Parts: sequence; C-alpha cells; structure tokens
Amino acid sequence: MLSHLAAATQQADAHFTPIGVGIDTSRYGHYAAFVCQDLQQAAAELQFVESAAGYAQFRGRLLQIVARHGSVHFIIRLDAAGQYADNLLHFLHALASSFRVAISCGDPQRNKNYRAALFGGKKSDPVEARAAARYAITERPTPVKVLPAELRTLRQVAGRLQAVVRQRTRLINQFHHLLALTFPELALLVKDISLGWVLELCSRYPTAEQLATASADDIGHIPYLPDKQIDALLEHARNSIASLEDDTVAELVRDQVRQLRDVRARQLRLEKTLVEAYRRLPDPNHLDTIPGIGEVTAAILTAFILDIDRFHTPNQLVAYFGAMPIEVGSGVDRDGKARPAKRYVMCRRGNDLVRRYLWMAALSAVRFNPAVRALYARVVAKHPDKKAIAIGHAMRKLLHLAFAIWKSKKPFDKTHYPWDTPAHVELDDDPGTPTAQTETAGLTLVEPAKQEVTAVPSVRPVNLPEMEAANEPLFIDFAHVKKQLPMVRVFQHLGLAAHLKGMGPQKRCACPIHRADGRGRTFSVNLDANLFHCFDAACQKKGDVIDLWAALHHLDLRPAALDLVRTFDLEPTPKQRSEKRNG
Repeated sequence: MLSHLAAATQQADAHFTPIGVGIDTSRYGHYAAFVCQDLQQAAAELQFVESAAGYAQFRGRLLQIVARHGSVHFIIRLDAAGQYADNLLHFLHALASSFRVAISCGDPQRNKNYRAALFGGKKSDPVEARAAARYAITERPTPVKVLPAELRTLRQVAGRLQAVVRQRTRLINQFHHLLALTFPELALLVKDISLGWVLELCSRYPTAEQLATASADDIGHIPYLPDKQIDALLEHARNSIASLEDDTVAELVRDQVRQLRDVRARQLRLEKTLVEAYRRLPDPNHLDTIPGIGEVTAAILTAFILDIDRFHTPNQLVAYFGAMPIEVGSGVDRDGKARPAKRYVMCRRGNDLVRRYLWMAALSAVRFNPAVRALYARVVAKHPDKKAIAIGHAMRKLLHLAFAIWKSKKPFDKTHYPWDTPAHVELDDDPGTPTAQTETAGLTLVEPAKQEVTAVPSVRPVNLPEMEAANEPLFIDFAHVKKQLPMVRVFQHLGLAAHLKGMGPQKRCACPIHRADGRGRTFSVNLDANLFHCFDAACQKKGDVIDLWAALHHLDLRPAALDLVRTFDLEPTPKQRSEKRNG
C-alpha cells in the first residue's frame, strides 16, 4: 500500500517543475534567490521589505515563474535569523492555497556550514539566499509544520520570560557587587540575596554603618527575617570591613532593591500569562500532570519543544536541552591542582530558561514523583557525596517522562510501572508481601491532581458510601489521613501549586482562605512539616492539612477529614485499626 502511495506521489510530482527558493531573512527585509533543478537561475533575485507591499512583490515574482515554467513546485528554504521569519513563514504557508509549496526553515549553523562549503568565506545576503536555494533543490529538506497561533503566542511569552529572568540574574550580580562594598559579610550569612527579607533589610539599612545603629527589635519587625539571623547580622554590621558608607552609595543600594523587586514582579506576571497561554492550546499535552512539573515548567517545555515529533527518541530531547551529567577530566582547579581523572558536571548545552525551571522541577520530583524518586535514590546510593549528579539524572528522567506523556497523549499514571522495584527484581503477586501492599494501596506516592488512584484487583478498595449505607460506624484516624496526604497535593488539587514561591520547603503565597484576589504573601506553608500559617492580622489561620481544608470549606474538623478521605480516595483508618481514635 505504501509503495503504491509513493509511486503515485512521484508520478504526481513528475508533472511539476521543481524550483528552489532560498530566502535570507533579516529585521527589515529579506533577500530571495530562485534556481532550477539544473542549478541555473530560474528568475532574477529579489530583495523585498517586511511589509504588505514587499510580500506582494514576492508573490508577483512567483507568479512570473509560474507563467514562464507552467506547473511549478516551489521548494522554499529559509535561513531564519532569530524571530524575523515568523511573519514570513505565516505568509508562505498561506501561499499553499495558490501554489504548490514545501517550506523548510533551516538550522542557522547547518545553513552556515553548507554556505561555507559552496562559497567559502563569502558572506552576504545574496550568497546566503543562493546557498539556501541550492540546498532546497538538491537536498529536498523535510517541510516544517504549520504551528497553531496559540503555540506561537506561547513561544513569544516564553521568550519574553527568558529575557526577564536573564535581566534578574544580571541585577542580582550587580547587587552582589554593591554589597561587596557596603556590607560584604551579608553574602556570608545568606546564600540567596534576592530573598524578600534581604531586600527589605537592605532597603531600610542600605549600608553596614546604618544597620549597626539599629536594635534587635528594629530589624525583628522585618517580615520573614529568621530570628536566628538577627544577632549575627548586628554583630557583622558592627564589625564590618565595608569601604563605602555615604548617602550616595546608600541610594544606589535602594535603587538596586527597587529594580530587583520590579523585575521579580514582572517575572511573576509573565509566568501567569504563560500559564494562561498554555491552557489555551488546542491540543493539551498533559505535561503538567507529571508530579514535579508544574504548569509554568510544562508551559516552558512546550514553548521550546513546539512539536514533539521533531524528536524520535527521548535521548534526542535530553541532548537538545543538555539535561545530562557529563564526564570531565582535564584542567586544574582554583587551587592550581590537577583535576581528578573523573568528575561529573552538568552539560552546558541547552536553553538556560528550560534548565533553570527543570532544575527546580527535579528538586520537587525527587520527593513526589515515584519514577524520579526511585532513580534519585539509586544514584544517591552510588554517589552519596555528589547529590547534584542525582538531580541531573532526575532532570533527564523528567524529560523522558515528558517525551512519553506527550507522545502517548495520556496523563501521567503512577501505577503504570513498579517504579520502586528495579527491573531485574521480579514482583511477588502475593498481596500480603510488603511490595504488593505498597503498590496496592497507592497512597505513598503523590500523583497529579484529579487523577484516580487505581488498586490491584486482588484487594477490594474502601468504599465510604457503602459503609455509610450499612450504618457501620466510620472512624477517622486524623494522623493516618495526614500521613497519606502531603500538603502539596492539596495545593495541586486546588490549582494553587504554581503560586507557591520560595526556596526550599518553606513557601509563600497569597492566603487562599481570606484573599480570593490572589494578592499578598502572608500565607506561609512548610511542605516538609505539612503545616501552614497566615500572618495576616485579620486571618491568623494555621495548622495542618485538615485545618486547611476545614478553613477553606467552612467545615468542622471531622467533616473536613471525611471530605478529604472522599476527595482523595484515602484510607480513613489503618488496615489494622489501633486503639487510639481521633474521630
């Protein structure tokens, strides 16, 4: 069947004269060259501007070629420079209604190598266009797909977010340089100088001299400043080696703080816009169902992958983003000593924005993704003193999962494979074994929100409505419920996981209990301890996951715990019920 189809296609192509069209793109205009199959010029070369008049001029040149050669198959190759080809690609794809066209947009480095092989060191718009036209007619590259407008919009938002993140990194580096002159000891006390309380501290006391005059009570009122840091800050400020302390440099520090706050707010707004654009995609890819990959990371991956069919294997996707540890064994270290024969670092290749968010996703996935968690445990056991290597492997595993999920077009299923058991270990089908019990319960692993927890058929799941119908007393073991339900899973269910901000397990966001507008950062949650606290004077709610559910739905504790069991398919009590009961 396929051979007949290929033969029919070749027969149809035989009636068309192939014409190679090479276009060198730029910001304000483009240069086009046209060649026949014998590599002779098919028409005069054309330089046209990026406007409706210029595009009409290019269309007119194609009409002249059709009038001269009859039935024509235009094989168009673009040498794309940045984003300057987007409008042109949209225009060329629209030509398919009037002409027979095949459009490809080449990798800049590949086009450069091909041009150098043909024309040596010559480089100009005509030379670039001629090389692209010859490549089109001789190599017949695979045509590019037409991207939906929603996906193109997503890519533009991601590009803008990338620029803002880079700008924030530059501002943080500049802030480091200022603090090296005004309060160098601060960098010894705090790893991340862009934290909110650090910025507020530097805004109130921009130099070590001014901070030295403050009291412990004064700086203790700074929100989120750890109490354990107060004495150390004051001691270092009073004995600082800072060399600049005048009012001018103090104003420079305050200005830098304002810029950092502004760029952080812009980053948050763009992340929100990015998620909204991701939700509008016509064909969802379900990347946000992978535990560890939130909506922002899923949107960024989608924006830079664009089309998963570009990659035939998951390793190609990993190599594209450079998310893999590589072995290095040359050079000397900062002490002048020869580096060890073997050491591992993260590959420097790939998109910096994707790597940044994928790293943060890996930190979450090693705790809550069953596939990544098992891999992380194995690598840490092999390299206990180099956990960063394990995070690199976790990033690689996330890309493998993203490849599989996008290709299959199905949400992540934690029960798809016994992740915690190595492939060479046979599973025991007896439900009484510890391994079978773990997989049957389906409660020790965190799955995406709104995903059903499937059980092994040999064990009948708990059915709360049937128990109530039989008038059986239903006891709720609060401790057992809380043990099964991490706080982060509730936030995923509520769609608030992307709003949690902060380094490490301590996160902050607007209080979901009393701030429906999503503004403010008074709500603090510790994902390790599974505790929350709102510091707003009008709210002051705090507690564990049951207290949070009760406050959100205006329930007492027992009805809230029962609702959690129903919502998340939890066990109300352990299988072997203990004497102590909370409900």
